[in-house]
Parts: sequence; structure tokens; C-alpha cells
Amino acid sequence: MDVTEKVELIAKPPTEEIVTKEELVHLFETNSKPKHYIGLEISGFLHLGSLISTGFKINDFIKAGVQCNVFLADWHTLINDKLGGNWETISKVSNYYEKAFKLVCPGVQIIRGTELYESKKDYWKDLVQATKHMTLARTMRTLTIMGRSEAEDKIDLAKLLYPPMQAVDIHAMDIDIAHAGMDQRKIHMLVREIFPKMKWKVPVAVHHSLLPGLTEPVSQDEEGAGTKMSKSKPASGIFIHDSDDEIRSKIKKGWCEVGNVNNPILQIARHIVFNQFPEISVERPEKFGGNVTYSNYPQLEADFAAGKLHPTDLKQMVGNYLVKIIAPIRDKLGIDEELSNAIKNSV
Repeated sequence: MDVTEKVELIAKPPTEEIVTKEELVHLFETNSKPKHYIGLEISGFLHLGSLISTGFKINDFIKAGVQCNVFLADWHTLINDKLGGNWETISKVSNYYEKAFKLVCPGVQIIRGTELYESKKDYWKDLVQATKHMTLARTMRTLTIMGRSEAEDKIDLAKLLYPPMQAVDIHAMDIDIAHAGMDQRKIHMLVREIFPKMKWKVPVAVHHSLLPGLTEPVSQDEEGAGTKMSKSKPASGIFIHDSDDEIRSKIKKGWCEVGNVNNPILQIARHIVFNQFPEISVERPEKFGGNVTYSNYPQLEADFAAGKLHPTDLKQMVGNYLVKIIAPIRDKLGIDEELSNAIKNSV
């Protein structure tokens, strides 16, 4: 695979931006095995966005010859009060995340925050040095990466460590490509601003769009991060452990106006279904137009926009294909009752 093909693979949907593409080209020209990272909080059951969409994008990097790393941010999870701040639960759920990503992304490496900080004796020195380049105001504005707002009444001091730690993680792992959803864009822009001042390697930043929640229209904020599937809102997302009937039922109830292409069902078709199937078929009675097959997403979107494809038929098709994608992962991954209850009781 040549450099152009590698860049095209990284740039394909759901990638929304590469900062910068010229730097990515140069990286591939000079490094046969660049090092990638994406960080995840350990915050509950995995879903279509956090595991499947993210995992499929990681697989694009792997196909391009990139050494991919999933960073399980256990300390960040504790700082952000996820899973009740219970370290034992965080560790157990981390094991579940590791198993899941190794299943969906064969060849990916798993790194835990605990392991990283124990192995890097200069980590805390580097953290302090990094914070010398961050103002309190800039740090507060960056809290959106952890689902917080600078307008919140009570922000404990530990939470202000979260952004600089996330930045220094990238340096500590010697990362060439920092990858995340659009909701993490602020931290990567901060990294690209302060790393040159510290004479640290500046990574290329790759951001993918977020799968929207099922229960509301697709929208984006000023950073380009839209509404997303949420672990705390079960009706808004498809979870890996949902049954086939639950998957179809949630899709059936999803927000999808006639002719309005800005909807979550089409986004799932684009980023999930077409990722795994070269063509997809809609089955319907002859009186409603008969069966139709689509070999690419633009065809599907065009028919929906023109009213040639009804939301009911779109939903039925997407639900059926999602079952084909999720069921094998769900069956292999499994989850015992003890872990399931620990997650439920911590949300």
C-alpha cells in the first residue's frame, strides 16, 4: 500500500478532519510504522459508537500499517467520578474493555493509565512542566473533553489535572498520531500548541465524527462535536449487549423524519452498515416499490431525500444489518452477571 492509499484509508468516513493532512503524508513517507493512540474513559457498557464505530476506524489505521494503541484511562475515569469512583470496579470494567477491543480490532495494543504511569518515572515531572504552559482559563475551557463545563458550580481540583494528564499521556507514549472523536478536539489543539514550546514531538491529530443518539436530531456544536450516543441514556444508543429484538426496537423508535437526511438512522447506515457490507438491500412489497439494492451511501441518501425510501423501510433495513454486525461480537464478548450489575449500580 503506497502513501496515498494509506492517507485515503485514514481520511475515509467517519474521519472528519486531519490536522494536518500534509503532516500525515510526511509521516507515512518517513515512518513505516507510526504509533497511534486513542484514549477511553472506563465509563460503562460499550455501545455502537464507543466500540463499533471507533473500532472500525482503528482497523483502518491498522490496515494502513499503523501501530495502534487503545489507552484505557483508568486514572482519568477516577478523576471524572465515573463508575462511582470505585477502583475495583474500574479495574474489572477495564478488563472488559480490553477484551472487547482485542476482539473487534485484532492486533491492537492495550495500555492502561496505571501501567503507563508506573513505567514512566519522568511522567509527573513532565506533567508539572506541561501545566506551566497552560493557563487556568484555558484549562477550564478544555473541560468539555470530559463532559464537563467551566460553568459548573463545583469543579474539584482533581478535575483540572485531567486535561494536562491527557496531553502528557500522548508524549509519554511517544505518539505520532493522536486519534479521537470530535469531542476531544480541544485537547489535541492544546497539545499542538504547547508541545513545540517544550520541544516534544507534535502528533498529527485525526478526529472522527460521533454517532448521534437515536432520540434526537443530528446537531453539532462550535467544535464540530455533535450529540452522541450516551451510556447514561439507554434509549439513545445501541449497546453491544442488547438483544436482537432490542436492537430492532430501538432503531424502530429512532428519530427519522420523512425526507430529512440529517438523522441518526442514515448516519448509522453510512458509518456502520456500509463499512461492513459492499451493498445493502431493502426488502418491501411491490406496491411500495419492491426490493431495492444500494451499492453506496450517496445512493441511499438520495433516495431517502427524494421520498423514494420511507423511514419505516430504512429502519427495518438498518436494524437487520446491525443485528448481523453486533450479534457475533455480543456472543463472543459476553458479560457475567456480577460485572453487569457492577456497571449498572455505578452509573
